Amino acid sequence: MSITEERRTEIRAEDITYTIAVATRTDDDRAEPTPRVMITLEAGGPGGELVAEGSLDLDVAVAVKVADLVADGLLSATGEGRGPRRRSAGRPAQQGRPWNGGMDAELESRWIAGESVAEIAAYFERTPGGIRARLPRVGCDPENPGCYLPVPPSRRTDLDGGEES
Repeated sequence: MSITEERRTEIRAEDITYTIAVATRTDDDRAEPTPRVMITLEAGGPGGELVAEGSLDLDVAVAVKVADLVADGLLSATGEGRGPRRRSAGRPAQQGRPWNGGMDAELESRWIAGESVAEIAAYFERTPGGIRARLPRVGCDPENPGCYLPVPPSRRTDLDGGEES
């Protein structure tokens, strides 16, 4: 066994001190070395008495899923309630997340280039409704693919469409 990286953190919450160590390692004695994660936890009360201890030895591929399951189990067992709701499997990954300037520029570019709402939604991992709602914010007409919104009359220089003299 060889340890490739180890991180140790000590956290004090109320009157308990938690020590968490996370080490990644490989089992060199196997034919195919497999990356593993070893998590060790100790918690001491105000008088130094041990109030919690344990460890997990996990395959790297399942470490994140196990962490989620442990967190969910602890929240359920303690009645603390859940954190933010997890997305169901059928929902796009980026649904409800904020947009940034680069994403807005890409949305505009794709719409004006003639891509469909469905294609753009798949690219941004959002719903078609979310794309349609965002298009006017970048100046695009969601009712007319490949088109910008018309300039409102209050912003036109000449209501007849010509230049002012």
